[in-house]
Amino acid sequence: MGREVRMVPPGWQHPRNIDGHYIPLHDGDFAGAKKEWEDGLSLWIKGLRDNFDGGTEEHGERADIFGWVEWMGKSPRQEDYMPEWPRKERTMLMMYENTSEGTPISPAFKTPEELARWLADNRASAFADLTASYEDWLDTINRGWACSAVADSSGFRSGVEALHQGIK
Repeated sequence: MGREVRMVPPGWQHPRNIDGHYIPLHDGDFAGAKKEWEDGLSLWIKGLRDNFDGGTEEHGERADIFGWVEWMGKSPRQEDYMPEWPRKERTMLMMYENTSEGTPISPAFKTPEELARWLADNRASAFADLTASYEDWLDTINRGWACSAVADSSGFRSGVEALHQGIK
């Protein structure tokens, strides 16, 4: 994707590293991601053993795990995910870029209109150096997300603009 609205509690401060830059955080279910990764590893090891007639046994299970990590990356870590607040506490809207794991591009606001106004007035990045209008941002906020960019008969545009104005 490219841009997404995340619901956060009042006062949420996205963590920063020692240099003051935002630390990217995935949105979503850490426990589910961890289980999916572990289940995948089990199937990976079983598949290697079944398909290669136990040939990986001579290298031990470490070789099996190494191949899975090369394919899927390291096991998900709790600290790489947004906190899992109770739904009733998440009353503020923030716009995030999620081309990477996710960093905020706005402060938190109570209403979609306030967030859209801030994004438009501050010429927030809809993608790279492209910005978007209040209406484009409001549509994206109400949808919840926008892809990074679109190339169509209208040219190259941010997903924020293209999804609101239509892909041609």
